[in-house]
Amino acid sequence: MTVNRPYVSPRRQEQARQTRRAILDAAAKLFVDPGYAATPLTAVAAEAGVAVQTVYAVFGNKRQLLSDLVDVTLVGDDEQVAMANRSFVADIRTLTGLRAKLTRYARHLAETHGRQVHVMLALAGAATADADAAAIWRKNLDDRRVGMLMFATDLAAGGEVVVSQERAADVLWLAQDVRNYDWLVRERGWPVERFERWFVDSVAALLTAPD
Repeated sequence: MTVNRPYVSPRRQEQARQTRRAILDAAAKLFVDPGYAATPLTAVAAEAGVAVQTVYAVFGNKRQLLSDLVDVTLVGDDEQVAMANRSFVADIRTLTGLRAKLTRYARHLAETHGRQVHVMLALAGAATADADAAAIWRKNLDDRRVGMLMFATDLAAGGEVVVSQERAADVLWLAQDVRNYDWLVRERGWPVERFERWFVDSVAALLTAPD
């Protein structure tokens, strides 16, 4: 028996992808300035060059648009690939030695922060006054905590880490905060390479120092 499958047009898929990207780019601009609370979806639609009904059709509501924007900004693309399956994670797992693993993560961190710093700082600011933004900010913090617990486990397997997994995760979670990058690189003018060395040196020292 022949099963009739619905035809999927590659051209329409590409058009949908471009429309989604345009809306995300518009939101990235406007949620930073004038800000999340001050930006209605009509403004996002106008900036993206689409009808506001299109924004609702693609994202459903403003909160979902913000959530998707944070996710896409964090990973750099709109591919449905879990963070644990990203190439930089595989790179870290193949390396040996605490500093080697931290160095690879520091490079990923600098790349990520360079891409997301404006959006994440805007989200942190919006979270102080908007319940939806606060929930998304909290989720981001919690997701990072889970990720750092996994990273701490990987680092501990090498035998160089002398603190507990919880302590190691706390150190990693704090050191990777985007506000550190904002202050040191954007405000103080550090070269990115110096930021990466600071991350590696600081984290390695704390993970190898007994309580």
